[in-house]
Amino acid sequence: MIKPIRNLALLLTICFAFATARADWPSWRGPFGHGSTDGGNYPTRLDDGTLLWQADLPGKGCSTPIVLDQTIFVTAPVDGQDAVLAFDWSGTRLWATTFGNEILGKHRNGSGCNASPVTDGSGVFAYFKSGTLAAVNLDGSVRWETNLTERFGEDNRFWDHGSSPVLTNKHVIMARMHAGDSWVAAFDKENGELAWKVDRTYKTPREADQCYTTPLVIDYQGNEAILVWGAQHLTLHDADDGKVVWSCGGFNPDQHELWPAIATPVILEEMIVICYGRNDRREPRMFGVALSGQGDVSETNHVWQRDDISAFVPSPAAHQGLVYIVRDRGEIECIAPATGKSIWSDAFPKHRTSYYASPVIVGDYLYAPREDGVVMVASIANNQFELLSENALNEPVIGSPVPVDHRILIRGENHLYCFVTK
Repeated sequence: MIKPIRNLALLLTICFAFATARADWPSWRGPFGHGSTDGGNYPTRLDDGTLLWQADLPGKGCSTPIVLDQTIFVTAPVDGQDAVLAFDWSGTRLWATTFGNEILGKHRNGSGCNASPVTDGSGVFAYFKSGTLAAVNLDGSVRWETNLTERFGEDNRFWDHGSSPVLTNKHVIMARMHAGDSWVAAFDKENGELAWKVDRTYKTPREADQCYTTPLVIDYQGNEAILVWGAQHLTLHDADDGKVVWSCGGFNPDQHELWPAIATPVILEEMIVICYGRNDRREPRMFGVALSGQGDVSETNHVWQRDDISAFVPSPAAHQGLVYIVRDRGEIECIAPATGKSIWSDAFPKHRTSYYASPVIVGDYLYAPREDGVVMVASIANNQFELLSENALNEPVIGSPVPVDHRILIRGENHLYCFVTK
């Protein structure tokens, strides 16, 4: 049972020791979009012995926190309203900025704030199921807000919104992919004005047009570009105007129904690794797609495919030249991105509950929360898997772990936890 830390002197000592170091986690998959970071003195047990503090959250949320210097930002409802909250490294809430009324999640693991916030160092950008897209300054003041549902129509995805906002040099990027008119849009970071909006509507089998993935902002041949996965298509867009650089289909040639895109791809060594299919229904698919070309590259860019492994919900992580997949029931696969071949396979202990959070790798350690709040910590050093600990937080965990300055942040349904090696 996790309990709040009572040793104030220890808390102040540890916080002071970290105060001079700066490390950021600006988006839900980290600074490089890989869900990984270099090693350090991170805890391998998450229990009373390593708990630095826990802070109450005012309502249910499933987003991942982000970190900018000495401030932690997270979305959560406050008295039934969408909100962005800021905490310092002692777990003290600095401010909460509220917007319109929250729309509750439909799925048991859903909420009105599934989407994770993102920062560019000058502000925080957040999106909510209500349709509110907002920019908040670092002191909590509202820079601008708009409502995408009011502007562009209802989001008709069967389950709760999952796509998080991402940032280019100039814009906040949002994607909505569902049955009917789908789009990718860019908004000015300073004033929220619409910079461009491009159609991304594809005809697909039932529910395959409904997508919960997050776009990736990348450097493509020296230019900023946006990679979007969903509706059985991978598209690369020019960041300045949204025009399609290339598109790639061919991911569901048998036209399976009920194949939404949930896991966000990862890019490593010019290879895009995509988890697709229905791993939860024994219909897994994984693809390796080359990051190159112009126009329709459906016939040229598929490099490899696997029909035996995948993940339906958790997104893959990449670290030190390898890709790691935590499958929905806890199997783990380490693959070479260039070929898709397995380097090793293993599994967490079997359990009736599934994995919804995406794994995070910190040096030689892999952190993977199960939906019931048990966080697995494993060593993956030397291409060998070793389970180090199972840590029960006693509340659901859907957001991904956040490693910053030797501390691990975990966002539970009701609390924000901070763990550290003491």
